[in-house]
Amino acid sequence: MGTYRAIFANTEFRNLWIGSALSNASATMTSLTLALMVDTATGSALLSAMIMFGPSLAQVLGLSTLMSAADTARPRQVLTLLALLATVEVAAQAGFDLPPGARLVLALALAYGLSIGSGARWGLLSEVVDVRHFVLGRSAINLSVGAMQIAGFGIAGLLLQTLSPSTVLWIAVGFSAVAVPVNRFGLRDRPPRRVARTGLAETWRGNRTLLADRRTRPLFVALAIPNGLIVGCEALFVPYAGSRAGWLLAAGAAGMMTGDLVVGRFLTRNGRRIAARVLRLVLAVPFLGFAFDLPIAVLCVLVAIGSSGYSASLAQQELLVDLTPAALRGQVLGLESALRMTTFGVVAILAGALADLTSPAPAMTLCAAASLLVSVALTRPLSSLHGSGAAAGGLQTVRSAGDPDRRRPAPERG
Repeated sequence: MGTYRAIFANTEFRNLWIGSALSNASATMTSLTLALMVDTATGSALLSAMIMFGPSLAQVLGLSTLMSAADTARPRQVLTLLALLATVEVAAQAGFDLPPGARLVLALALAYGLSIGSGARWGLLSEVVDVRHFVLGRSAINLSVGAMQIAGFGIAGLLLQTLSPSTVLWIAVGFSAVAVPVNRFGLRDRPPRRVARTGLAETWRGNRTLLADRRTRPLFVALAIPNGLIVGCEALFVPYAGSRAGWLLAAGAAGMMTGDLVVGRFLTRNGRRIAARVLRLVLAVPFLGFAFDLPIAVLCVLVAIGSSGYSASLAQQELLVDLTPAALRGQVLGLESALRMTTFGVVAILAGALADLTSPAPAMTLCAAASLLVSVALTRPLSSLHGSGAAAGGLQTVRSAGDPDRRRPAPERG
């Protein structure tokens, strides 16, 4: 079993982790600050929600157009270019007095690019660390995401008490700018994982290969729908708890980080598979507590316990990698991430609309119950994947647009 110390001794992984952490810190500070600016300018809760959750919807454009770049382009170039574009976008938000619509368009454009970057980053991770340590590496990066969310929201919230929103955005620009040289000089210039022309046709060719396999479809659903429905609950923390929502958000982040730490660091491969069967249900059940008028401290404990269930995704993503040939690993992980983030955005907006028609508590309860039902319905399909030896071989062939007659066998699995 690997250790965090061992993978952080790998200089390239360390730089990949730092670049991801800096980008997430910048994105978190930017989203909170823009939501405040839009709310102040318009007084519209819908527009404020759109500026925070709307960019997730742009992920679907990335997965359907240029996601093939995750495997057909050099990953260092992709990550460096996207960090540079993010810096320019946040600088535009900070430097110009833009109308809310223009701010939303810029945020959507950046989210589109970052959806491709997620595929490049996760695909690169599968090369930077040994395949046996992929989950450990992903766990470490997930921990940085949770930590940067807590720090980014916390720092931005404190700074906005004394500084102007544009000043806070310039600080976010600084975080993003530092990520550019970290990616450029801290990562090896690795070749693409497959030879093909980046574009719409190649993206859809890869997506069809991935989505056509009956083994990967349950994993895509399990990673997107149950998690997305719980994000719908989290999207209603503010209307439910008002100023106390920060406690619920912090509890959720702490629970998520704890789950990733335990599952990624201390469980074996088989242990993760077994734990995931329980954690998928743990994710939803505690959120049913919002059906009752419980003290905020009790709800924080329930949210922390429930959020630890997100760590079931580590075992599911590990199996997804096992089922996918190396030439498509960047695209499959980008596709999974984009589907998941798109679901987050859609469910968050639907949950908000439902809460407007009823109230936050019933809407959150309904989301939690729906998440539980989907997880129960997926029990048999996922169990067949774990028990049938499906991970012993991946998708058998992949055709590349630039090499139409070459057939690429799936790599052997250890």
